Amino acid sequence: MKRSLPLLGVLVLLVAAGCGGGGKKSTATTTTSATGGSKIKVGLVTDIGGLNDRGFNHLSYVGLKRAESELGLQQRVYQAKSTQEYVPNLSTFARQDYDLTIGVGFTEATAIDTVATNFPKSKFAIVDVDQTTEPHKPANLLGLLFKEQETGYLVGYLAGLEEKRRPGKDVIGSVGGQKQPPVDRFIAGYQAGAKAADPGITTLNGYSEDFADLAKCKQIALNQIEQGAGVIFQVAGGCGLGALDAAKEKGLWGIGVDADQSFLGPYILTSAVKRVDTAVFDAIKLVADGKFKGGNIVFGLKDNGVAIGKISPKVPKSEVAKVMQVRADIIAGKIKNIPTTVK
Repeated sequence: MKRSLPLLGVLVLLVAAGCGGGGKKSTATTTTSATGGSKIKVGLVTDIGGLNDRGFNHLSYVGLKRAESELGLQQRVYQAKSTQEYVPNLSTFARQDYDLTIGVGFTEATAIDTVATNFPKSKFAIVDVDQTTEPHKPANLLGLLFKEQETGYLVGYLAGLEEKRRPGKDVIGSVGGQKQPPVDRFIAGYQAGAKAADPGITTLNGYSEDFADLAKCKQIALNQIEQGAGVIFQVAGGCGLGALDAAKEKGLWGIGVDADQSFLGPYILTSAVKRVDTAVFDAIKLVADGKFKGGNIVFGLKDNGVAIGKISPKVPKSEVAKVMQVRADIIAGKIKNIPTTVK
């Protein structure tokens, strides 16, 4: 974990049996405070990628820990080992009268709709799910959404500039996990940005249908590299680390996702940053301030909800300046209608 946050009181870590069904059991992490006083209780349910995905789930936990430090709360995390554990884990927090239960990711959309409907007096939030598109549209559910297409466009624009500078045919690749709206918003923006920088570029894309198996993403990336791709963008959580490893192995550029993944090595061109930590913190603060209500909050470049990560120092300053101008143009509304679906 890259960041560390001060803890209030005594940190107690418990590994407990999850409340999921058969098969592997989920793990639970609990933090309590010895300082006394009334504290809100917040539960977090990760998707099957777990807290060590170096991106999406990890950022959710960072936001939770920030809230623990700044707001003072009791928190518990269930790391689901299978999708069958989502409903039981979410329900456990509701039954135990947690003040807020947070689901992490689109794969929990159906589960949180079910649980929020079954527990109308409890409060729920979920990352990457539009509350208005849920079957029951629970009034006690807050969707935390992002304009992934904006940061995707920026990293794609940079990828296009770099590929144009490289000898030979201009080709870039992307590896998605499951084909779902937030994943496709990243990829659609990436392809559009690359074509804006280099109209003749070829864009390749594939889906692993998995967010955990590194080998699946690595093979897709290797196939794209065989077809001439000089840049690989991963949008597949932990699985996507395999795609980046393929880029490293072949001496090519990789682009990280969600967190700034420049820490992986000098082969990282940049990252499409998605501030899941900020969104989770904001949702918790709404509860702490007594201002929580169902609906959606959308985070974009303008409010620093998405961003472009650290750009490799190997990139010419002239290219960096062009990317920063594109960023400014998106924020100013000069670049509009960035695609959100992958054709």
